[in-house]
Amino acid sequence: MDFYGVNSLRENNAGWSLLRAQNAPLAITFFITAFTGPNERNLGRQQLVDTLDDVLFGLRDSFGDDSYPRTAADYLDDWAAPERAWLRKYYVTGQDEPRYDLTPAAESALRWVESLQGRDFVATQSRLTSIFAVLKQLVQRSETDPDERLAELQRQRDDIDAEMQRIRDGHIAVMSAPEALDHFQQLTALARDLLADFREVEQNFRKLDRQVREQIATWDGTQGELLASIFANQQDISSSLQGRTFQGFWDYLMSPRLRTELSDLLERATQIDALAKLDNIHAVANLHQDWLPAVEQTQTTVRQLSQQMRRLLDDKVFLENKRIMQLIRSIESGALETRGRPAPGTFMYLPAPAVEVALPFERPLYEPSRRVLVDDAIVTADDSDLDAAALFSQFHVDSARLVSQIDAVLADTDQASLADITTSYPLSQGLAEIVAYYQLATESQWATINPDSTDQLFWTLPDGSIREATIDQIIFVRPT
Repeated sequence: MDFYGVNSLRENNAGWSLLRAQNAPLAITFFITAFTGPNERNLGRQQLVDTLDDVLFGLRDSFGDDSYPRTAADYLDDWAAPERAWLRKYYVTGQDEPRYDLTPAAESALRWVESLQGRDFVATQSRLTSIFAVLKQLVQRSETDPDERLAELQRQRDDIDAEMQRIRDGHIAVMSAPEALDHFQQLTALARDLLADFREVEQNFRKLDRQVREQIATWDGTQGELLASIFANQQDISSSLQGRTFQGFWDYLMSPRLRTELSDLLERATQIDALAKLDNIHAVANLHQDWLPAVEQTQTTVRQLSQQMRRLLDDKVFLENKRIMQLIRSIESGALETRGRPAPGTFMYLPAPAVEVALPFERPLYEPSRRVLVDDAIVTADDSDLDAAALFSQFHVDSARLVSQIDAVLADTDQASLADITTSYPLSQGLAEIVAYYQLATESQWATINPDSTDQLFWTLPDGSIREATIDQIIFVRPT
């Protein structure tokens, strides 16, 4: 990221503007109290007003009534305004009370502020273990060699057999308290990050929905082209990396077997002795319960794509039908107005009605085809007097040689006739060479044929006789 990218974020990013705001401590404290602290989403306006009133009451009691003079409702409206975009204000179908949720930019700012506080215990071993686990799964699941896959599975089975034998011998390796605390902290951090990611995924889906609706509203083509474009967009959403990842997470979470296994593991995690004294240990058992509302809302946003498109298309069809009916009514009104006032002159030409009569006896009678006698006798020709040497006396006129001869003559003069060229380079192939010169003259823009003047051309045959040809004058000009 260069200077211009950082400066653009500073000017336009909602999270950065939250950190720069004058009442940033109030807003961040309230957002943590209402949303990220209890892992809540989609809160009603009255609930948020009551929570913010409690926060304001404590601050005014400490800093005076003039420290934050505005009401809680005014703060909410200001933070949800488009120029702030720290809260997303929306309405749910069938409810009059607006709902609020954090925007991804504001949540990113909250997570950064929380990271500044520092931690008493930093998880390092669990992160390394997670990196190794993800890396091994990436490499092993991407291997296409069957022998390598089988060898890796064999190594895993040998490790499992060795571990089982150690347990049978009474050597049970139990995770220590620091290791358990390390993994627990990594677990809670990943759970919080996952909840934060759902807000960003939902926002991306809403952007796609807005783009499709804008396309429908401004579409000028046919209905079929619009539907094809919309279905292509839906396919792009479903087949995108984000869409496939979200669908895979949804399928995983909706699997009864996997949900049961996850609940059992979370319940057993709360019974570990090394973690029993932690304050938020019992919240771990409800991690999947926190995920379900977030995933369900994101899935609902995806379902609303088709509903919005169906409603917009219905409105567009209604308007088109209304326009067609208006045109029909205008045509009918115009016809009624001109009914009593016929147009002067000929209004329209129509062919007179007539019946085409075809009498059966007008058809000619059948005539059988005549047989044609063909004399198919084969007569053998006597070719003893034919001279076959003429078949082997063919020759080719090289056009490139003729062009080079023309260029050589024009190198010393601006223009030259064909008689001048043949004087410098006599004809050696007779009439065929003259025809080739004619072809070059007709294809070139630097040559003209003058039918009002003639030239005499001469060439000598192999037996010494001289031939003469009278042709139209051909003049070649040097190209500019």
